[in-house]
Amino acid sequence: MTPDAPRPFRRRLLAAALLLALVAAGLAAWVHFSAAPPAAERYLLATVQRGELEDVVTATGTLQPRDHVDVGAQVSGQLRKIHVEVGEQVEAGALLAEIDPTVYRARVDERRAQLRSLRAQLDDRGAQLELAQLQARRQKNLIAADATTTEAVQAAEATLRSARAQIEALRAQIAQSESSLRADEANLDYARIYAPMAGTVVSITARQGQTLNTNQSAPVILRIADLSTMTVQTQVSEADIGRLRPGMATYFTTLGDARRRWPGTLEKIEPTPTVTNNVVLYNALFDVPNPEHALMTQMTAQVFFITAQARDALLVPMGAVRFAGRRGTATGEGRRAMVQVVAADGSLVEREVTIGTTNRIQAQVLSGLEAGEQVVAGLRDGTADDTRRRPLRGL
Repeated sequence: MTPDAPRPFRRRLLAAALLLALVAAGLAAWVHFSAAPPAAERYLLATVQRGELEDVVTATGTLQPRDHVDVGAQVSGQLRKIHVEVGEQVEAGALLAEIDPTVYRARVDERRAQLRSLRAQLDDRGAQLELAQLQARRQKNLIAADATTTEAVQAAEATLRSARAQIEALRAQIAQSESSLRADEANLDYARIYAPMAGTVVSITARQGQTLNTNQSAPVILRIADLSTMTVQTQVSEADIGRLRPGMATYFTTLGDARRRWPGTLEKIEPTPTVTNNVVLYNALFDVPNPEHALMTQMTAQVFFITAQARDALLVPMGAVRFAGRRGTATGEGRRAMVQVVAADGSLVEREVTIGTTNRIQAQVLSGLEAGEQVVAGLRDGTADDTRRRPLRGL
């Protein structure tokens, strides 16, 4: 065998090794590309980012003016004139309406005439009293001179006492008549109805020409309200009322402008509920300034009571958080939970985190994650979870 004989063998050996390497590389590529797709294709990923988080109790409420008064009639009669219209601004003391004053003016005139008569009688009785006093003194002087009888002296003294009594009776009648006159004058004044407070006329329930009868009920003519401050009356279910406390922050939106938030502070929770169709609801009330009068009576408000709040917090979707048990184990700073984090090579890594404030959508991460990291928030449609999340232990 010549020295060149091994060369063909080496060539065949080299070709076989090269072929084996190509087969191994192809097999590795097939295994790689036939394996499970990357996390981005199988799972819904969410980026950890900073933001604000609120946990709220929601309820529906209605708006009412904080200060309002129903203006009614204090005397009966025909409503002769209404001087205002709905929506009109009025000042305190402004004339609102008039009731026909004919009967009340006649009573006042009658009382005044009676008073004049009684005072004239008082003047007459005063003159008679002076005469009785003179006669009584004269009879006493005569009896001292033994120029009259005892009976005449007694008669003069009796006449004097009677004159004094008649004057006292007339004075009492005059006082009574003056009191009646004041009542009649008040009724005459009540025929003109004035605004007890400044505000807006929000409703008129009586009609001009209508006869008002105060003997049966107190007829309401109109309502005046101060629209500069409104009260939000909210009905909260018994399941949520325990989470509310006076002084907590709240806000609401209206149906007409859901983008504008009206802030407020919960002021009062009424202890007595209202029951409708076996549903127990409690009234929670708070006031809100309304300087522009943008809020109106009977508006519907979607109210949010803020039970917890976090600002500039690291946030992840609630779907990314797995608690041990129902709500997780509480620590001094929060509750421990697990999340799946996307590593730099695309693999998923289980990581323990501490959770703070949560709501139904997001959770605040106190520790364990950094802004910009990605976590698994759920499965994409049409995929199955082959990783089989491991049960949490030691949490």
